[in-house]
Amino acid sequence: MGPISYKFMNKFPDGYMNQFPKGPTTPRWWQLVQWIANPLGYLDACVRDYGDVFATRIGSQTWVIVNHPQAMQKILTGKEFEAFGEVNKELFVPLVGEHSLLVLSGDDHKQRRKLVMPPFHGERMHNYGQIICDIARQMACSWNPGHPFQVSDAMLEMVTDVILQTVFGFQKGSKLNQVRQLLTERLNLTGTPLGAMVILFPFLQQDLGKWSPWGRIEQKQQQLDALLYSEIAARRAHPDPNRTDILSLLISARDEDGKGMSDRQLRDESLTFLIAGHQTISLALSWAFYWIHKLPEVKKTLKEELECLPENPEPMEITKLPYLTAVCNETLRIYPTVLLTMPRVTRSRVELMGHQLDAGITVIGSGYLTHHREDLYPNPKQFRPSRFLEKQFSPYEFIPFGGGQRSCIGMALAQLEMKLVLATVLLEVDLALAENQSVQPKRRSLNVGPDPHFKLVVTSRC
Repeated sequence: MGPISYKFMNKFPDGYMNQFPKGPTTPRWWQLVQWIANPLGYLDACVRDYGDVFATRIGSQTWVIVNHPQAMQKILTGKEFEAFGEVNKELFVPLVGEHSLLVLSGDDHKQRRKLVMPPFHGERMHNYGQIICDIARQMACSWNPGHPFQVSDAMLEMVTDVILQTVFGFQKGSKLNQVRQLLTERLNLTGTPLGAMVILFPFLQQDLGKWSPWGRIEQKQQQLDALLYSEIAARRAHPDPNRTDILSLLISARDEDGKGMSDRQLRDESLTFLIAGHQTISLALSWAFYWIHKLPEVKKTLKEELECLPENPEPMEITKLPYLTAVCNETLRIYPTVLLTMPRVTRSRVELMGHQLDAGITVIGSGYLTHHREDLYPNPKQFRPSRFLEKQFSPYEFIPFGGGQRSCIGMALAQLEMKLVLATVLLEVDLALAENQSVQPKRRSLNVGPDPHFKLVVTSRC
């Protein structure tokens, strides 16, 4: 069967819900409010009441959400399911453009992925590793002992610098500072619950000038676009084969027919890296620093492993440390910054975990719910890195970066960044919680992260 048209998907009347798996029967608007205000509580309640497969009606969308590893494997790899980029268009086109890898489908998606993938693998990762270590070391040295600092802000600044140097090759100077400030202002506008509402409610995306939320977003986006297009033009005019930043590599990339990417395609992919890679990694790092300093035994074990490294270790040597890797994995397990996989759509009638689904149904996996299954992760609310040393989990049991043909293309760089930032900072300074209290997850735009007011303090330098 050939691809089906997305315009016919999920346009079912409410009475059609009796052909879906069971799920919440509360009004669509109320489910959307719950999803925005407390996404983890909403998902926990659904799985408690309806089990491994359930249907949700969030706003205008009707989704079937799964969490069992068997169902995860089937929707991510089965031929009965198609990964339609069109499903993401309403949400992501206003943020990253219509030529982003996030919203492409079929052959267009495969060809673009081939062009975009090479910079995220191989020898280039060694170059990025040294950049990450240098930025993390400089940041840690800038913190004043005895002065608490907001972890979310610090991680955002650090990750921004990493992106600007690895993706765009910007070095220290006025251009890096200008782009950093503009990018931070742009992302802050969508990093709040209000920003999430503007993204999730298309009717709020009205440019009414600087006094409207979307108007301010559009203004900052236009300024950021001007910088991106200017940089793309400069790289095209003066190509440098020695540059290893991702933008330069994408500009020089060619498909089988010798065709490269247009300026608009490069702009959209650059925005995707900036927006998708910016907040997710900064939130994951914030969670990691919280858990490490909340649980003394975790901090003690990790510091002992790091202290066994030779002086001035190679970045790739650091990434091989088993307990450091386990800490990062457990951080991504307990509160994955991305709660859902990219949507799949049934190509024909299909059986899924005892449920019969007709063609055209959108099915989404919840990595958060999979990561909190008692049968996979006993005491799932407990942060215990050693579980990743005791057992190797399958790609359908541990899925912080999605899976199948639409898995996160920046996964390797994200893992590299998490490990090197944690290791470098902990080797430079000794930290403690400014206030010894539990930090709760909060919605941060499309993601979930720790309370932004959570603080650490430097107690001494190593």
